[in-house]
Amino acid sequence: MFRLSRIDAQLLLMVLIWGTNYSIVKHAFHEIDPQAFNAARMGIASAVFFVLIVAGRRAGARASIFFSPAPITRSDWWWLAGLGVVGHALYQFFFIGGLARTSVANSSLLLGVTPVVIAVAHAGLGLERIAPLHWAGALLSVLGIYAVVGFGAELGGAHLTGDLMMLAAVACWAIYTIAARRLMERHSPVGVTGLSMIIGSLLYFILVNRQVRATDWTAVDGVTWIAVVYSALFALCIAYTIWYAAVREIGAARTSAYSNLIPLVAMVTAILFLGEPVVGGKLAGAAAVLSGVALTRVGRTQAVMPAEE
Repeated sequence: MFRLSRIDAQLLLMVLIWGTNYSIVKHAFHEIDPQAFNAARMGIASAVFFVLIVAGRRAGARASIFFSPAPITRSDWWWLAGLGVVGHALYQFFFIGGLARTSVANSSLLLGVTPVVIAVAHAGLGLERIAPLHWAGALLSVLGIYAVVGFGAELGGAHLTGDLMMLAAVACWAIYTIAARRLMERHSPVGVTGLSMIIGSLLYFILVNRQVRATDWTAVDGVTWIAVVYSALFALCIAYTIWYAAVREIGAARTSAYSNLIPLVAMVTAILFLGEPVVGGKLAGAAAVLSGVALTRVGRTQAVMPAEE
């Protein structure tokens, strides 16, 4: 009989947080500039991560999820800076910009194909061997993306621009995930995420300074502030912590399987609360994307280099 373990329950909570976050953020854009909204939530999340890292350092080995005793070298700081630029500043810029211009369904499905991109990149770098079934899954996902994005797309249209920005976000997150592996071997996952987020947030504030200064923060209503705080604490802090705690406890492969559920939650939430239309072609594309991602999980073979799991 199947029993839901503690970590499985936490991962389902993570899916619910990330899946519903799309609609919550999208709704807030009606009142506040998207990039200004994101600057606020990144600032809050960075502050929380800083407190967690300091607390973890004081707790020492009792909080290894947040702190590792290995010293941060000058080379590590350069890697953290690079991760901050690509994995947080640029990723968040493209993610929020894309979400503001396209639908929740398109956004979540495009980001849902990230595991496929990472796996193919691993194969290209010689870090992992990929079975034929995995390549079939990658091809199926690409066809699904075309069904979701390509049908009826107009050059220069807002939706197409948003979809392209989401694809750029996928590329940034794939680079971040692969590059972070070097630091994850010596440092705590949340420590790497928190420090790189703090660095990335500083650059992000420079990129969107105009939007932040143009926003009348005193006119922002309470509901939107709740969305900012919710997205910062739950989507950027709690969900990230659950993800990395699960990777450490049950491995990356089993943890990643839960990410396949996020687009489903995001699409259902958008239909119910944002009134996004249900289109047959998009549903077919969604099925292809999710099936392709599932095949890539089944078709993975042994890593050439030692994997985290």
